Amino acid sequence: MTKLTQKKVKFEWGDKQEAAFQLLKQKLCSAPILALPKRSKDFIVYCDASNKGLGAVLMQREKVISYASRQLKIHEKNYTTHDLELGAVVFALKIWRHYLYGTKCIVFTDHKSLQHILNQKELNTRQCRWLELLSDYDCDIRYHPGKANVVADALSRKEREPPLRVRALVVTIGLDLPRQILSAQTEARKPENVKKEDVGGMLVKNSKDPEKVRTPYGWNPMPQWQELATLLWRFTDCDHARVP
Repeated sequence: MTKLTQKKVKFEWGDKQEAAFQLLKQKLCSAPILALPKRSKDFIVYCDASNKGLGAVLMQREKVISYASRQLKIHEKNYTTHDLELGAVVFALKIWRHYLYGTKCIVFTDHKSLQHILNQKELNTRQCRWLELLSDYDCDIRYHPGKANVVADALSRKEREPPLRVRALVVTIGLDLPRQILSAQTEARKPENVKKEDVGGMLVKNSKDPEKVRTPYGWNPMPQWQELATLLWRFTDCDHARVP
């Protein structure tokens, strides 16, 4: 439809334009991506865990209510796959307690053995503690294939960007440094020193000012000679500090 508003374009309304108009009207009139919950029922939770984090999605009547994810803590990286998947279920129930407490909900996971977690007899201390929390909820844990559980799987594998590290350069300049720089520049621009200096083919004769050299940024009257660089570093005290 945007092309119809351009200059020198004939306004022709066909099937393609009508379909685009109806789609635009539907998008503008429909609910946003995250919907508001309607009464406390029909809640469905999708959970997943990876070696990086936990992820979960809360839905109601095929509409997303909320997303949740977090990275694994240091001690959680040593958990078994069974405990990680169970931890993802506990994480979802805790974070959406105000939605799920006191109502029946269905929890889907791609770890098949969690369907029978409530009937298992041999449990470790961590699993017993989590099962005690699960007993406060009226939830039914069901198996959902991992290939179909793409949203929760993506949330559990989302990485946090590494922190930036900044280097600070502290330079101490002496009172005599400007005079030394001027003296070094005067010495470097002498004809006998210009011939000795290798400027990588950038030295081009200038009819207006023969003492200037041509650089990628134009004619530079202050070439960076090796003697000048050596002198600068001699009078400079550099200290590198890393800022977290």
